[in-house]
Amino acid sequence: MPALTPHRRNLVLAVCSAAIVMVGIDVTALNVALPAMERDLHASVAGMQWAVASYSLATATLMLYAGSTGDRIGRKRVLMAAVAIFTVASVLCALSPSLPVLIGFRILQGVGAAGLGPVSMAIVANTFPVERERVRAMGLWLAGYGLGLAIGPVVGGVLVDAVGWRAVFWLNVPFGIVASLVALRAVPESKAERPRRPDPLGQLLVITLLGPLAYGVIEAPQAGWTAPVVIACFAVVVASLAALLAYERRRREPLIELGLFRDPRFGGAVAAATAVFGTFGGFFFLTAIYLQKPLRMSASEAGLWMLVPAGALAVSSVCAGRLAQRYGRRPLLVGAGIALAVSGALVALFTGDSSRALIAVEYALFGIGVGLSTPLFISAGVSGVPADRAGLASGMITTFGRSSFAMGVAVLGAILNAGLHGAPLTDAAAFASAVRPAWWILAAGGVVTALLGLVITRRQAARPDGAPEEVPDGAPESAR
Repeated sequence: MPALTPHRRNLVLAVCSAAIVMVGIDVTALNVALPAMERDLHASVAGMQWAVASYSLATATLMLYAGSTGDRIGRKRVLMAAVAIFTVASVLCALSPSLPVLIGFRILQGVGAAGLGPVSMAIVANTFPVERERVRAMGLWLAGYGLGLAIGPVVGGVLVDAVGWRAVFWLNVPFGIVASLVALRAVPESKAERPRRPDPLGQLLVITLLGPLAYGVIEAPQAGWTAPVVIACFAVVVASLAALLAYERRRREPLIELGLFRDPRFGGAVAAATAVFGTFGGFFFLTAIYLQKPLRMSASEAGLWMLVPAGALAVSSVCAGRLAQRYGRRPLLVGAGIALAVSGALVALFTGDSSRALIAVEYALFGIGVGLSTPLFISAGVSGVPADRAGLASGMITTFGRSSFAMGVAVLGAILNAGLHGAPLTDAAAFASAVRPAWWILAAGGVVTALLGLVITRRQAARPDGAPEEVPDGAPESAR
């Protein structure tokens, strides 16, 4: 690719950042709109779960495939297609007459989102070949996602109160139009020198694994865990998992490279992504309902309160790299896990009669825990992977994280649904009792994250006898 002028490179960065802003907005803005959607579409708790989880599942199952497709046929082409699909699907979501139709269009929106993250990241990395400039550009690109997370609940809350929940989806349209027009002129086409071959069967098995798993978990509280449809879902999950492991192990260029799990840092990073994003998805889902149902806040007020964890997440994620250079990844990852655990424990112990100050502390700790841990466990997990597998490794960690986000909504939402025993969501005592096990699971996720931080921040150093030696991350250079 020919060298670009600084002005054009900045335009490319702006386009890719705008694309990821849309994804960030959608994560947090929709949660604020859930109670309004419940009233307008007569949705149950399971219905609200599907409105969130369907999008995340579609995104998670297609992220790796979208990234490899961009490497193969052209990243600009896939980015523009992804922006177009996301924007059109947002319009269709805004016009949806019923919950099933909305869920269908949310899946389509997730298909578009699957191409926005990995492809825009690859374009930024390709546009800024000098390492110092690339680090700065990637930081600004990640800041775009944080900006979307932060403004989503505030703007979404105002729009829901002023116009209605449909306005949350219209919010994506101007970003999509501007990104498409600028990308058409400014973004150069690029491809990978040796793109991976497509793996359609592996992709199909991932879909048949995650889709039935989410359906079974979400529907079981109402249908019963022994209902034929739930048992059938879990049978499909087991069969798909067995087939996926057997098939991917035989392929030369699999969609999910199982050999990467031999590195404990990579395996630990995947486990950390599962713990952190699982609690992330469940936390935002339950928090949006808690603020507007038992606490009877308006959507605007709830949006301001959700800005606390979203803003803490955005700020801490931007600061994570600089703090890691100063203090090392290990203490930050352990500290992030402790922050998540304390947040979960506080909300489990005091939900129902919490003061506003305590809620703010709980939410800030949660945002700091997620924001600090995410970039650090991704970089730690990729650190031991060969250079030509780094992109695939980071994509796999992100994919597992997105899948866990959807499953967090499914599992923690199912706990709430099962514990209500028919009581309305506005019953503060019933809500607090029903949701308490979910908050303890969130606390446990923080403990797991802290422990995994100890695992994935150990680097291999050669001893004089040639045997590998574990050296803690963040140790002095002389110790490595």
